[in-house]
Amino acid sequence: MAEETKAPPPMKDLNIDNITENTITINNQGDDARLKYVMERLVTHLHDFARETRLSTTEWMAALNFLVSVGQISTSVRHEFILLSDILGLSLLVDAIDHPKPPSSTEGSVLGPFHTHDAHTISNGEGMSSDPNGEECLVVCTVKDTKGRPVEGVKVDIWETDSSGHYDVQYGDRQSPDGRCVMKSDEEGGFWFKAIVPVPYPIPHDGPVGKLLKLLGRHPWRPAHMHFMFEKPGWDHLITALYIRNDPYETSDAVFGVKQSLIVDFVPASAAIAQKYGVKDGTKVLMHDFVLVDEKETEQLRDENALKALKALGRRVKLLNHLPVPDLD
Repeated sequence: MAEETKAPPPMKDLNIDNITENTITINNQGDDARLKYVMERLVTHLHDFARETRLSTTEWMAALNFLVSVGQISTSVRHEFILLSDILGLSLLVDAIDHPKPPSSTEGSVLGPFHTHDAHTISNGEGMSSDPNGEECLVVCTVKDTKGRPVEGVKVDIWETDSSGHYDVQYGDRQSPDGRCVMKSDEEGGFWFKAIVPVPYPIPHDGPVGKLLKLLGRHPWRPAHMHFMFEKPGWDHLITALYIRNDPYETSDAVFGVKQSLIVDFVPASAAIAQKYGVKDGTKVLMHDFVLVDEKETEQLRDENALKALKALGRRVKLLNHLPVPDLD
């Protein structure tokens, strides 16, 4: 017996004034409360955008063709949609909503389009870059909780460009991962490795996102930085980066990733540091303490923020699996 489907509501004589209400009505037949809410808000804002801008057919077709071109240039190692989300500030916004941070913890930043899942695991003291032209540096870090206790066994993904400002996946002849690694924090929450001093670089601007930046009169440059991602069951997933102080693009990052708390300094290695970590005297050293938040604390903070923000917007909602849906009771 075929599955019974709900009859759609009658739709006719649709126009500028009633198309939104009717679209929401016909989209409201499923059982997923969260999906219905998301679609209701999406349709509302999209239709209001079209009405407010008096969007022309030519402009809308140009936008659709732009999105097609974003998909066409995307590959397994170049995610142009992430890049588009980044330059629109949406990536940072979604991360800030979904992963709120109490003042004592490390703030998040953007993932970017060049993270991969094939980086080699290395041990403390090993290097992650084979670039002979890069300036060697030492990075010494700890992972702690908000009470200052070390967190052992955290998986740490780390990646950066080479000295020319290119990620390994941007080379057509890439043979293996380079400029990236995976580490585990030790019993003291520590991990340390050798890398190269980060350099500023432009995001890929040979595609549709680059063309959009040019039309907007924006540059494609990112300040020098190193990416970090932290994962361990029971702890809130942290994607962040450390940015080098006084970079020329510190205040105009093309993807809005810089936060004051993530700006760091390199210092020359003292004789004691050089001896302890096996580097030359004067080698540039970056020392940083990362602070993770447990999942329960993040969930509570996210719930509080959601209810407060939506109340301020005059929307009556309740939370379902920590996500807002209309409160119809």
